Amino acid sequence: ITRLLQSGLIRPEDLDRKYRHELHANEIVLLAYYIAAINIENAYHDATPDPDDGIGKNKYVPFEGIVLTDTFQLGESGAADKLFSEMFPQNSARVVRQKKAPVRVIIGNPPYSIGQKSANDNAQNQKYARLDQRIADTYAAASTAGLNKSLYDAYIKAFRWSTDRLDPEQGGVIAFVTNGAWLDGNSTDGFRKTIEREFDSIWVFNLRGNQRTSGELSRKEGGKIFGSGSRTPIAITLLVRNPAARREKAVIRYCDIGDYLSREDKLEILRDSASITSPKLHWKTLEPNEEGDWLNQRNDLFEKFIPLAPEKKFDTRSESFFTVYSLGVSTNRDAWVYNYSSSVLKRNMQKTIKFYNAQVLKIKNLKNKSSRTEIDSFIDFDPKEISWTRSIKNDLQKGVIHKFEIESIVVGVYRPFNKQHLYFSRDFNEAIGLSPKFFPSKDSKNLLICVSPSQNDGLSVLITDTIANLHYNGDTQAFPLYYYEYRPENELELFESNSNDNYLRNEGISNYILNFARKKYGNSISTDSVFYYVYGMLHNHDYRDKFSSDLKKSLPRIPLVDDVKDFWSFSKAGRALADLHINYEKVPAYKGVKVEGLRSGDYAVEKMRFPQKGQKDTILYNNSITIRDIPARAYEYVVNGKSAIEWVMERYQVTVHKDSGIVNDPNDWAKECGNPRYILDLLLSVINVSMQTVEIVEGLPRLKFGDL
Repeated sequence: ITRLLQSGLIRPEDLDRKYRHELHANEIVLLAYYIAAINIENAYHDATPDPDDGIGKNKYVPFEGIVLTDTFQLGESGAADKLFSEMFPQNSARVVRQKKAPVRVIIGNPPYSIGQKSANDNAQNQKYARLDQRIADTYAAASTAGLNKSLYDAYIKAFRWSTDRLDPEQGGVIAFVTNGAWLDGNSTDGFRKTIEREFDSIWVFNLRGNQRTSGELSRKEGGKIFGSGSRTPIAITLLVRNPAARREKAVIRYCDIGDYLSREDKLEILRDSASITSPKLHWKTLEPNEEGDWLNQRNDLFEKFIPLAPEKKFDTRSESFFTVYSLGVSTNRDAWVYNYSSSVLKRNMQKTIKFYNAQVLKIKNLKNKSSRTEIDSFIDFDPKEISWTRSIKNDLQKGVIHKFEIESIVVGVYRPFNKQHLYFSRDFNEAIGLSPKFFPSKDSKNLLICVSPSQNDGLSVLITDTIANLHYNGDTQAFPLYYYEYRPENELELFESNSNDNYLRNEGISNYILNFARKKYGNSISTDSVFYYVYGMLHNHDYRDKFSSDLKKSLPRIPLVDDVKDFWSFSKAGRALADLHINYEKVPAYKGVKVEGLRSGDYAVEKMRFPQKGQKDTILYNNSITIRDIPARAYEYVVNGKSAIEWVMERYQVTVHKDSGIVNDPNDWAKECGNPRYILDLLLSVINVSMQTVEIVEGLPRLKFGDL
């Protein structure tokens, strides 16, 4: 509002009327409210001649349009009318006046927040029943995405609230500076479809700056508009509704600021442009498809391929490659349940379980404990003792006592080429998905092809033979070679050789795809050969490049190639890649690299690094050991936006968790496995794994999609 008064856009003869009656501003923080009021009043008085009351004294004109309120509460039933009514009766009168005003322009920079970072914050987001329901009935209802949590981000709520708040008769304009991820996000497809119907014209200036990307893509995104505090892409959006010229769908005009621009370059373009009508801005008209894609639209051919995932899990008749899949394990307390040291993990879990049980006994002794809010008020939120989440709060509410189980400590993969000890437990892992069906016991053998469609980095794929974390290679969806069902011993038949203890092993590959492949290629096709075919195909550059937009938005669908020789080439390559990526620790060091400083016998790491930015042929392992002559080609093997080598460098460093103070030292893993050189050997192995992976992928058959 201050900038508006200073802009000169308001004609002098209109300024007083607008200031007194037509401008409104909301602020929920008391100090910010007073500062805003002072700034707005000063801007008004600076823009007007000093008034005189006839006796030489200037008149002070307060800004009556500012309200101390939660903007979103203004749309909730009765809530806004009562807000601060006892403490600030004048404020309540302003709330009522604003609610009655026919608002035609809404401008702002809404907060970009999807929720509290941790339940230990004990600062849950305010609930807005009516607003959330409006989002559910519009944006979420129009979405085909499986996960729509991002639709309840505060900036999306701001769009919904503002759309509903515009004057229904006169329409108006919404102008926001927001997170720009909604432009191409899979989960915001329903949002895009809805605003296309609800407005007549839409203007989007994409300022880019997405620093959740890496490598060349990150450099293309350019500078962060809001400096070091911002990692998200930023967009300026104008939504225009004109009831006198309603359209069935909006005309969407889009302008991309361009590649490789610094923050200063972008701000200069904004200053020079000044308006959407500037001839310096090159607008193009977007033509959304039926899926709600505005940018990077999907390829129609992709829908003709066979899906990896079944529509319904465990459906043996599913016309898909797999009958089942699952998200990786989400613990919501990684610092507590993962550690390189099994003994440190044991100590951490015993400590937090003991603390939790003490809280149960404490709550049991309290009266009137039926209310969740009251329990929260009595819980000890000390992050050095526990990380609270929804599930263990529910257990606390029920008075459930937990005990430490040594059998729950297993080895899991946390990130690419990074194993850690995991306390695998329904009690202290927030969501374990179907991992117990994939690995029901420590002796269970299995392979999981883990895929992750990523808006930032495209398709990520990596295999594992153990329990995968949710963020193992992105937002991990695991497709198993097998899944297991528990069968009491008396139900197992005498010759069920596929049983593992009391578990019956089932094929993860569907009968549909097995029979399809056998008809196409012959009866020698097995579930293993199809499984490895999938892994090989998912690495193919032709496939990934052609369908890059689809693979950012949905789980893979892949073709069965026409030539049987190509099928076996993909299958054999997939098997070779799987062997490399599962047994990476056993791969010998790449012969071309030189290792200096081995005589020191100092193999401990704190943090590996490159000598300088851009020099990746050398890695400073520690103060004693240096690795030289690493081929640039090795960095071409990328998983989830980062080279395999850099994953090892990032993950194998000593870290201290900020909230809990827990130390996670990769050198402990080396000690416990009896190989002080483990981390050095791992890095040297992964260099070789990367070189061999690049070679195998380059040797995959070329695909001609016109023939599929």
